[in-house]
Amino acid sequence: MRLTLSATCAIIAVVLAQGGSALAADAINIYSARHYESDDLLYDGFQDATGIPVNVIEGEGPELLARMRAEGKNSPADVFLAVDAGNLWLAEKENLFQPVQSKALNDRIPASLRNPKNLWFGFSTRARMIFVNPSRVDPKLVQTYESLADPRLKGKICMRSSSAIYNLSLLGALIEHWGPQKAEQWVKGVVANFARSPQGADTTLLQSVAAGECAVTLANHYYYVRLQTSRVRGEQDAAKKLTPIFPDQDSTGTHVNISGAGVMASAPHKANAIKFLEYMASDKAQNIVANANYEFPAVTSTPRSKELATLGEFKIDPLNVATYGVNQAQAQAIFDRAGWR
Repeated sequence: MRLTLSATCAIIAVVLAQGGSALAADAINIYSARHYESDDLLYDGFQDATGIPVNVIEGEGPELLARMRAEGKNSPADVFLAVDAGNLWLAEKENLFQPVQSKALNDRIPASLRNPKNLWFGFSTRARMIFVNPSRVDPKLVQTYESLADPRLKGKICMRSSSAIYNLSLLGALIEHWGPQKAEQWVKGVVANFARSPQGADTTLLQSVAAGECAVTLANHYYYVRLQTSRVRGEQDAAKKLTPIFPDQDSTGTHVNISGAGVMASAPHKANAIKFLEYMASDKAQNIVANANYEFPAVTSTPRSKELATLGEFKIDPLNVATYGVNQAQAQAIFDRAGWR
């Protein structure tokens, strides 16, 4: 059963009135900030594999965090599923997770993609790539994140808001690699190169670069793959006008983020919740991740889909993704001082 957050408010009120009993006695209740239709395949696969019914409550990350905070120990949530390590860190900071001891998870999920205390685990990765319109900028000029501050790109860069979690996490990683002083100089340099004020999301930014409204942007890899495989008129043509670049292949490697999940501290069905996390690391679930939503599987032995394979192999930044959240507040302060709104 898949429900939106607004559609479940009345249900949750009843749950709390009953002293926190779960939405279904033998079910698992997932609060999900992911909004991909392909996730239904994951929920159905888990139910088929285990016989455990799945209730899914969808909402934006901040909404779900506020809901769990308000519900407290009476929350029916067993699992919080979110995009970006920064969002998982926000839940961690509020002590909403409990540690999970699982040999299967530790064996299959790389250490860099999970919380050091096993509070949450990454099940898919997304590369933060540079995309260039080669008719306006030579791709050789933008082979690193640092190069986005090159004055030769003045008036050529478009970006989304600094408050976007993807940007906060990238800057959190750069702070860890470079230190805050260099990271702030870089942000100022990128802002000086803006073609327009920050706006839009990854897909619209890619389309803006393809249309020549600007020449360079950052986007997660799967948005580009979606354009490549789209049946919407003009979107495949837009993808053909872009040159994708995995940054920093000669140094730290390309920044990657995750979709991940953890077991809630007050989970009514802890054992079932752990089973769900272990299922997400299974071959079947990892193949769904790769083939249905074009995310890179976290389990490195999982074959990539043909669409992902066309992007080629690349060097990944081995920095633990938990660092992004730790540096999040500092990243936002740097963005604000530099005028990246």
